[in-house]
Amino acid sequence: MSANTTIPKTGRAAVLTNFGQPYELQDFPVKQPSELAIGECLIKMEYAGCCHSDLHVRDNDWGFPPKLPLIGGHEGIGRIVAIGEHTQTSVKVGDRVGLKWIAKSCLKCELCKRGKESSCLVQLSHGFSDHGTFAEYCVSYTEYVTPIPESLDGAAATPILCAGITVYKALKESKTIIGEWVAISGAGGGLGHLAVQYAVAMGLRVIAIDTGASKKELCEKLGAEKWIDFMESKDVVKDVQEATGGLGPHASIIAVGNPTPFNQALLYLRPGGTLVCVGVPSAGTMLQVPLTMFVPKCLNIVGTATGNRQDMTEALDIVASGKVKCHHAVKPLSEVNNVMEEMHQGKLTGRIVFKIQ
Repeated sequence: MSANTTIPKTGRAAVLTNFGQPYELQDFPVKQPSELAIGECLIKMEYAGCCHSDLHVRDNDWGFPPKLPLIGGHEGIGRIVAIGEHTQTSVKVGDRVGLKWIAKSCLKCELCKRGKESSCLVQLSHGFSDHGTFAEYCVSYTEYVTPIPESLDGAAATPILCAGITVYKALKESKTIIGEWVAISGAGGGLGHLAVQYAVAMGLRVIAIDTGASKKELCEKLGAEKWIDFMESKDVVKDVQEATGGLGPHASIIAVGNPTPFNQALLYLRPGGTLVCVGVPSAGTMLQVPLTMFVPKCLNIVGTATGNRQDMTEALDIVASGKVKCHHAVKPLSEVNNVMEEMHQGKLTGRIVFKIQ
């Protein structure tokens, strides 16, 4: 099944050809409708979000390198222009859909059946094990694309497909309830500023941890009750605890790749508190946990990569209700390497979205 429009043989894409090197903008082969397997669909991309994970992939920080050449990007919105023959699916050509980090999972194993699709051992990921969204055309899978309401702005909705669902899932995993405190590290960043909003929508009290005047202004505008600048603070652990009246927050969401905030959280959490690990530091990074403190405080440590398809629906519904809005800037795909460098230097506030078409 395909649209009546002609599918070009090649399309513009940002391609990683060497680790640690800039993406190359080049014409890359486009899979033709007749080449699509059952369950595959071809999407003409409109927007693609830029995530810190894209930087990790570029620099091979995780220690298990993907196969190159690779089109980067793992969140995006576009329209289906072709579907593999004999595919039985609820989506159709012309539908507006979103692509996520999880391109596909088996949906048959114990992990998938329990909603832990991000841990599926045969999972495919856009921008890692599959080509991603930094391209005019991207192949995805009909069971995993997410319908995007026409009422949602494409650029603003794109980051919800990775950053949004990731922090929404993290907050669910924290098991916090209305009125409890949650500390969010990296609160002014692409994931963090969405976490602040989801937390406020859930009735939580937020301590925003980040650095810089622009990020402080953004976090307070979004509803954070307390702000801690980790560059200005002489004792982050003490300042976080004092912000809650002394005991510390009930949970901490770490949405950065630096190991320091993870270890600080274990020190400032109140007894019974939960550390939710979202950011992925470089390979080999270890938690420094003093067991004489960890055991008596009855702390919990939870790891969460991203949400499942139901989490995605819930996260988008909250956006559609107007309770969460992505602070973003739109740039052309030609700016991909400049954006990556700004991200590496920690200069970005909110999220960057590339306009593809």
